[in-house]
Amino acid sequence: MLNDGTLRIIDVNFNRSKEGLRVIEDIFRFILINDVLRRKTRKIRHSLDGVLEKKLVRKAILNRNSKKDIGKKFDHLEAKRVDCQAILYANFQRVKESLRVLEEFFKLSKSKGSSKIKTIRYEIYNLEKKAFKLLFQ
Repeated sequence: MLNDGTLRIIDVNFNRSKEGLRVIEDIFRFILINDVLRRKTRKIRHSLDGVLEKKLVRKAILNRNSKKDIGKKFDHLEAKRVDCQAILYANFQRVKESLRVLEEFFKLSKSKGSSKIKTIRYEIYNLEKKAFKLLFQ
């Protein structure tokens, strides 16, 4: 059974991973101009929507408590980005971390979400390697 805190964890990490993937996708689209990686990222981003059942999404959103979130204050470490590579790296880390959290907390539900998230996480590892090969060739 998923309690309010667990639902908030799922909500925030689902949002975090989708947002990070969008940043990565836009870097592939507008800066690296690599449509293969852009399409792969977009596919992964959209596949996350298929992992969360609509009923669970609704519950998670209804349990959202952004106003009282003690972790929403601006982190000065996040303000330090020196270039596009740093943004790309930071967002890959954000996506991987949030997917790992989702993977763990989906183990509490009766869905097959945990194994699907794990598959997506490994796709991100491969995508990250391709991106950094492209950047440093």
